[in-house]
Amino acid sequence: MRSYTLIATIFLVYLHARNAALGFYLPGSYLHAYGEGSDLWVKVNSLTSINTELPYSYYSLPFCKPGDGVKKAGENLGELLSGDQIENSPYRFHMNKNESNIFICSQMLTEKDVKHFKQRIDDLYQVNLILDNLPAIRYTYVQGTPMRWTGYPVGFYVKSKDNEHFIYNHLKFKVLIHEYEDTGIGSVMGTGDGFDAIPSAGPKNMSGFVVVGFEVVPCSFQHDQAAVGKPKMYDSLPDVACDMESGRLQPIKKGEPVTFSYEVIFEKSDIRWPSRWDAYLKMGGAKVHWFSILNSVMVISFLAGIVFVIFLRTVRRDLTKYEELDKEAQAQMNEELSGWKLVVADVFRAPPHSELLCIMVGDGVQITGMAVVTIFFAAFGFMSPASRGMLLTGMVLLYLFLGIAAGYVACRLWRTLKTGDSTGWRSIAWRVACFFPGIAFTILTLLNFLLWGSGSTGAIPISLFFILLALWFCISVPLTLFGGFLGVRAEHIQYPVRTNQIPREIPSQKYPSWLLVLGAGTLPFGTLFIELFFIMSSLWMGRVYYVFGFLFVVLILLVIVCAEVSVVLTYMHLCVEDWRWWWKAFFSSGSVALYVFLYSINYMVFDLHILSGTVSTLLYVGYSLLMVLAILLSTGSVGFLTSLYFVHYLFSSVKLD
Repeated sequence: MRSYTLIATIFLVYLHARNAALGFYLPGSYLHAYGEGSDLWVKVNSLTSINTELPYSYYSLPFCKPGDGVKKAGENLGELLSGDQIENSPYRFHMNKNESNIFICSQMLTEKDVKHFKQRIDDLYQVNLILDNLPAIRYTYVQGTPMRWTGYPVGFYVKSKDNEHFIYNHLKFKVLIHEYEDTGIGSVMGTGDGFDAIPSAGPKNMSGFVVVGFEVVPCSFQHDQAAVGKPKMYDSLPDVACDMESGRLQPIKKGEPVTFSYEVIFEKSDIRWPSRWDAYLKMGGAKVHWFSILNSVMVISFLAGIVFVIFLRTVRRDLTKYEELDKEAQAQMNEELSGWKLVVADVFRAPPHSELLCIMVGDGVQITGMAVVTIFFAAFGFMSPASRGMLLTGMVLLYLFLGIAAGYVACRLWRTLKTGDSTGWRSIAWRVACFFPGIAFTILTLLNFLLWGSGSTGAIPISLFFILLALWFCISVPLTLFGGFLGVRAEHIQYPVRTNQIPREIPSQKYPSWLLVLGAGTLPFGTLFIELFFIMSSLWMGRVYYVFGFLFVVLILLVIVCAEVSVVLTYMHLCVEDWRWWWKAFFSSGSVALYVFLYSINYMVFDLHILSGTVSTLLYVGYSLLMVLAILLSTGSVGFLTSLYFVHYLFSSVKLD
């Protein structure tokens, strides 16, 4: 009987796994098998440049347009926010059919066209093409070592007596394909990291080819207009000799006709469909990532040793010694107390600007939760680059729904500081819902005006502004208010000791305490600065970042370091009888944001030295400030909440009246 039960269980698990495999595939899009000779259409994305960071529409330049007109592909929230603009193109292939010297169109360049082409070439703009959701890859070789790039340059500039600009008007495509046969239940393909069940798309037992690679080689060639004649789109042209030394390069001149053409070859590959993104996601420097993690572990171990000494050797020793005395000896000892024991009646005195502290901690919890959950799911492949905009969309939606956590933490902390009085919690919840989003909207609106003025596709459409405002006030604000209601209804944190009405005078310090607070940020920064370089390169150098596993580990280590740093600094302040620990606990870990900002300026000066134009610089600084503010709120909240728990635990062990 048990064997039948086991067989039935296995069968049910199989059916569930099969349905799950047919429901989704990670980390990419659905497989699409093409029959022999089926049409393949290339799509185009925005023109991008690391020189200006301003994306422009592909058809902002006089490239050839499709015969049935330009049509935009459906875009999600993340794609719109990141400036993607995917459109159709005239490049058409036939599956597994090689074609050469295919004519698209001829364009007569006007003075305005020449100006735009030269400007885009000087600013190092790249053309981004997409086939079956795969970006086009271009390979260059430096001393025999292949370098991988996405897209290809609009053209190039030759410094000579004529100082001519040339355009890449002929493209050589290579499409890597893998033969595929659908068995009807979803094929299982090995990726090197396990197996992936591929969902069936279309009729059962369908055979065909899947696209597993897309490469492009740009070429500049001046066609003989007399030999070209007046062909129609997709007609064949005379042979194209793409040789830089031939001298037949296509210049960009007013009144000069430019003929656009392409050729394509199909090559069978052993690459399986689940592994087709490996070429894009290979990120060098795995040893560097491990070094970053090892460095963080060493910092954590060092700080953990200090915390261990504080708890087990200092605090425990003092408390044990105090508890072993009789009442008369305790009374005598009370007169001889020193250090943190002297501020027992002031340590829970409400800090100045307590409303702002509650608001910043609430927003910090919201940002931290968003970061942890987003990176966790990204590490498991749920937010692959194959799903464009999914990462940014997920971050926005998670932030909106985590408003309930922000309201709960902020209002419960507010009630704790008011020793049980919940008056004014609605105002706190409202300000939590509007503080960080309000700053973000202000910065993004100012930057958006700059993008609008530049005609960039990075500008957020006005319709999206209203959508974001609707999401903010219809989802985030109500959830934050509901979280605040739950926080007020929850029992506030009971202080273990009473607070005197008259605050204790704080002894003069030899060194400013804020100097120590600002210096404490160097330790958390030391845990993330290596990973920060790869993130900045991904954001500003057009590289694909996909080592989210490393990033998740670094994020957890950063949280631990922030907690330890804040506890150590809080204890040090209490030992010198400084009971104003609230804001210092927040900024001791939050000061890492200062070093991140200084690093971003250093990155702009030395790594983005080709960044040109006032608009590009303002964009970089604006987005950097937004990132730094988010890091300040997140790390500061982690440090503050840990210190609050530490101080509560410490003084709950002191039995003083």
